[in-house]
Amino acid sequence: MGPKAKKKSGSKKKRITKADQLKQLQEEEERRQKEEEEARVKYEKEEMERLEIQRAEKEKLRKLEAKDLERRNGELEELYLLEACFPEAEKLKRGSRLLSQWKHYIQCDGSPDPSISQEINTFISLWKEETNETFEAVTAKSKLVLNLIEKLKLILLETPSYDLQEKNIIQYQGSILELQELLHLKFNIATEILLRQASTLADLDSGNMEKVIRDENVTVYVWANLKKNPRYRSIRFSETQTGFEIPRILATSDIALRLLHTRYDHVTPLGPVPTASQEHTSTVTYFGKDEVKSVEAAVSKDVQEEYKEQENESNSVHEEETKVDEQGGIEGQTSSVQEESEATKYELEMKLLSETVSAALGGVHHLDILELPPQCKPRKGWMIVEILKEGLQKYTYPPETAEDFETENTFPPIEVMLEVHENVIFFENPMVARWDAEGKHWKTDGISNVSYKSEARLITFSLDTFGPVTLIQDAHVNMPYQSWELRPLDVNKVLLTVTTVFTEIQIQIKENLCMLASIKLNNQKHSSILEEKWMTPVSFIIALKEAGLNIFPTGHSHFYVVINYKLPLVEVKAYRQMALLSSAFAFGWSKWNTVCNSDKVVFQVREHLPKEEPIQNPNWTLLMFNGDRAQSLKINESSDAFSEALKEETEFHSTLYHMVKDFASKEAMKKVRCSSCQFVDSVCHMLLSTRLLSYS
Repeated sequence: MGPKAKKKSGSKKKRITKADQLKQLQEEEERRQKEEEEARVKYEKEEMERLEIQRAEKEKLRKLEAKDLERRNGELEELYLLEACFPEAEKLKRGSRLLSQWKHYIQCDGSPDPSISQEINTFISLWKEETNETFEAVTAKSKLVLNLIEKLKLILLETPSYDLQEKNIIQYQGSILELQELLHLKFNIATEILLRQASTLADLDSGNMEKVIRDENVTVYVWANLKKNPRYRSIRFSETQTGFEIPRILATSDIALRLLHTRYDHVTPLGPVPTASQEHTSTVTYFGKDEVKSVEAAVSKDVQEEYKEQENESNSVHEEETKVDEQGGIEGQTSSVQEESEATKYELEMKLLSETVSAALGGVHHLDILELPPQCKPRKGWMIVEILKEGLQKYTYPPETAEDFETENTFPPIEVMLEVHENVIFFENPMVARWDAEGKHWKTDGISNVSYKSEARLITFSLDTFGPVTLIQDAHVNMPYQSWELRPLDVNKVLLTVTTVFTEIQIQIKENLCMLASIKLNNQKHSSILEEKWMTPVSFIIALKEAGLNIFPTGHSHFYVVINYKLPLVEVKAYRQMALLSSAFAFGWSKWNTVCNSDKVVFQVREHLPKEEPIQNPNWTLLMFNGDRAQSLKINESSDAFSEALKEETEFHSTLYHMVKDFASKEAMKKVRCSSCQFVDSVCHMLLSTRLLSYS
């Protein structure tokens, strides 16, 4: 036998026995259990550490809250001492009003004191007795009359409600209306006197009379149709773009056209005088601490109830719609309810149109078609004129007895061309509105073919019937604001910057005065007649509104603007304390203010002494305030998410004053304590009027 062949190595795999498999599974299970145990221990350790950190943070917060509570009374006492500047400012304003009356008394210039009924009534009676006044005489007298009206309006707006009796309000408003009506009557009489002489003032080329009389407050355009040429239908007043395109029927009639452009608005009814609950907190007398709180709480409660009513109304409407979907048998009833509610809503909107929705800008254009009075005739060196007992009469167009005619063809609309006042800013194309004498509001029906040339500042439109006309703009076109900043400039002087979608408005405030510092439109500086003119806060707000720069919400503005609602009590406290600190600290808008709850406000703050050079990237501190507690936030403007976490190494305080005191210099706090009370009151007034924390 030959030798056996050797077996090849590796030709046969080693078999794994069941015992080996069990051992391997057991090892894997032990390893898995060990890893799970390690993970469990690690998780428990981390959880214990997290809970310990939470406990430590809670304990730290508890101690900080206890510390804040412990010193709360002391901080509030110090704040109340600082806020004594508000009643002191009110005393100074009251003294200023009395001094103004005394100065008027000792001047003896013959002008009446509008606040004294005997004097103003005597003035009105004597002016009524004056007859045959020309336009020149009336325009000269109108300056005094407008000044008296302005004084009466400012008395109603600036005098706190507790200093105004009901009989005084009725007296002042009555005097205003009497002066307005008498002034317009005098312009009508002057128009009649001018039109009687139309034939002697006729133009050599056209044969018709054309007259333009200009004044700083009034411009009068008068055209008398003496030739009655049916081809002469295009009327343009010399050296102006103002004019008319009249239909053939008017071109052949004994008529005169008058455009009386008043820079003021004596057509829109006077607004209601603010009651005690509507007064700014800065004008409230210095009651005791509890009384101040109760007044502010009442204001807060009223506004909260208003918002709750809105929510309840929306919920009830939603429930009604759901029921209608489920029950098809009440469709008729629901539709009638909806029609009724729509009618009520329309009436409410029309009532508020002239007050809140739209603002009349550039004054009022009184458009009238007048019957041409008998012309004066020369007789042997005398001028003989027939004076009609009924006086100046309006020509009805279209006539009331025009039912037999095709009104649209026979009595077409009249085309009007008006120059837009250069001192008024329109951020959108202006709308034309006519006065509804019955409804007592401005409305846009009966006006067609509106065309506006912004560069030429010329607006053209067609009008069915003549009457008072004005240009209107959405009163909330600049709301909500995009950002804002309040920055010190000098001792008792700050700069408030409000940025909107269309413009950037800068307002300087010093002592008891405000001034428009600059306006930017499309990032370019825009000149305004209001620049470099110092005015009291109330007069300044009125002037800005009349110029189209409305950044002052009304009590109804939240119906038309999406706002960042904040509790009024929190807002008022924040504005008052910001005003106290404004001489040494800058405040700015924060995006986190829109994220936090309605019972809290968030804004940026930093120390800013007037002598400092402008810093490219200033280091702002983010503060949150709920009216009773202020704190520095850990986050900043560039953080990814909002958090109310307290900034490290900071504490809670009951007031903004004591909050900034923690990181402020002694020089800054000294400036705060030495601020003028009138300056602080003016800053507070402007903050309350703009409501930056809710409308941005």
